[in-house]
Amino acid sequence: MSSAWLLPEHIADVLPAEARRLEELRRTLLEMARGYGFELVMPPLLEHIDSLLTGTGRALDLRTFKLVDQLSGRSLGIRADATPQVARIDAHLLNRQGVTRLCYCGPVLHTRPQSAHATREPLQLGAEIYGHAGLEADLEVQDLALDGLRAAGLKQLVLDLADARIVRGVLADVVLDPAALADVVAALAAKDVAALATMAQDFPADARAGLLALPTLYGGLAVLDEARQRLPQRPIITAALDDLAWLARQVAKAHPDVQVGFDLADMGGYAYYSGIRFAVYAPGAADALLRGGRYDEVGAVFGRNRPAVGFSTDLKMLAACAVPEVRRTAIRAPWSEDAALRSAIRRLREQGETVVCILPGHEHEGEEFDCDRELAAVDGHWVLRAL
Repeated sequence: MSSAWLLPEHIADVLPAEARRLEELRRTLLEMARGYGFELVMPPLLEHIDSLLTGTGRALDLRTFKLVDQLSGRSLGIRADATPQVARIDAHLLNRQGVTRLCYCGPVLHTRPQSAHATREPLQLGAEIYGHAGLEADLEVQDLALDGLRAAGLKQLVLDLADARIVRGVLADVVLDPAALADVVAALAAKDVAALATMAQDFPADARAGLLALPTLYGGLAVLDEARQRLPQRPIITAALDDLAWLARQVAKAHPDVQVGFDLADMGGYAYYSGIRFAVYAPGAADALLRGGRYDEVGAVFGRNRPAVGFSTDLKMLAACAVPEVRRTAIRAPWSEDAALRSAIRRLREQGETVVCILPGHEHEGEEFDCDRELAAVDGHWVLRAL
């Protein structure tokens, strides 16, 4: 029999120091998004399953916990990703005609962890722009993402760019059923050239050559020039390469400390993204700190097929990678009914200080906070002095 206090696998309590760090990150990143003009929304944790999963693809379906609503008898889902919910809010509740900038932060739940050490309950924070199809929106989202990571104390950032249109352009003349396409996507993600060669043996010559070239097309700006030579000469591919080059130039101007690279075979979210996609990495992080891109089809299932671009990150993973902040100092005070002492404590707290009252009988216990000062009675007055 298992102990009652044990939690399910890949589910964990968040203890005081980490909880404080998560809350500080949440406030910092949401305030930064507000500074860009993003409005905060709070979608519900669960919805009717048909609304939650409509148009999202099989991958999200498999990650979603499902249950039956005892009020209506309908199937419900606990969200595994908030982006479809935000698209629904934009499409049906706000229904604006112009540009809408929305941000959010809340827990999501996964049936399985996405990696060996990942949590099944990420704290997802994201920002999305609806209503603008131009690269200006893509750049704004990338600027916000990079500024947010920098505010979290992360340095030596690497921005990795790709575009879903490139693979679609390479395979434009190839008829593939969903299973065969999934195999191609998996081989591209693994950069398995041998497997790709086998799959593409009956493809048109230009599609086969382009597909086999993709796993080698990663690196700096020179990759884009090489891609123009080795990939099929199709307008959709040319447009994608032009857009990637423009974004790279703009990011280099605004964030000269960020390394920009490309991986044209990166197929993460292939069924979801419609254009530019990106991921940001940092030294010491096992996976991308955040991912994002353009997903113009996300609102189609809700009756409003309008442009959309955004990113999301897991604050729990971000907190684990960010540089730890110096512990916040505090003031220690005795507990007393003395009105002057209680007034002094209240004034200090109103000034933003942390004042920890030592309860009777616990004078020698340690505290979570580093108390570098104390309130002490001196000549009948309560004064603040260093410890």
